[in-house]
This record gives sequence, C-alpha cells and structure tokens, in this order.
Amino acid sequence: MQTRLDLLTRSLPEFGQDRGQSVQVPVTGTSDNSFGKTLTRVINEVSDTRDNAGDLTQRFANGENVELHQVMAASEEAGIALDMLIELRNKVVEAYRSVISMQS
Repeated sequence: MQTRLDLLTRSLPEFGQDRGQSVQVPVTGTSDNSFGKTLTRVINEVSDTRDNAGDLTQRFANGENVELHQVMAASEEAGIALDMLIELRNKVVEAYRSVISMQS
C-alpha cells in the first residue's frame, strides 16, 4: 500500500524522478528554478487540484456523467496535496525559528 507521501511525490515531477543526483535550486533570481517561482507553482497546482475536485463534485451532484470513483480520487488527491503544502509550511516556519534562535 502506498503512503500519502508516496502518492504525492510521484505526482510532482521534481520528486518522482530517480536521478541519482541532487539538483540545486537558487533561492533568489529570475530563473525558472528559483525557490520563489517553484513555491508559487506548487501553491497554484494545489489550488488547481482543489478546484478540479470541487468541479467534479459539483458535476456529480448535478447528475452529469461523472463516476463516483473519479470524484473520490480527485478529492483524495486534493487532500494529499493540501496536507503536503501544510507540512511544507510547517517546515519553513520551523527552519525560520531555528535561524532566528541561532542569532540570539
């Protein structure tokens, strides 16, 4: 059985590939690989996933030709994506607090 993290990391191309090498992501800059742009892209993908699940749920409720398993899968995917985003936020806050406490 796959865990929620396995399912989520498989859906994100940066995490799902076994490259055997690390990739450095610049913190600042205008390149497509900057941390800010990556974070913005991930947040937008989570939002799109949530919107897709809501759309499928609404279409199912209206009696359109949408299967229940599609609605459930989309809802679960949106939940997993949101859980990962919340954990990412928690880790960033934890790292920030760690850096601030080192300065004291």
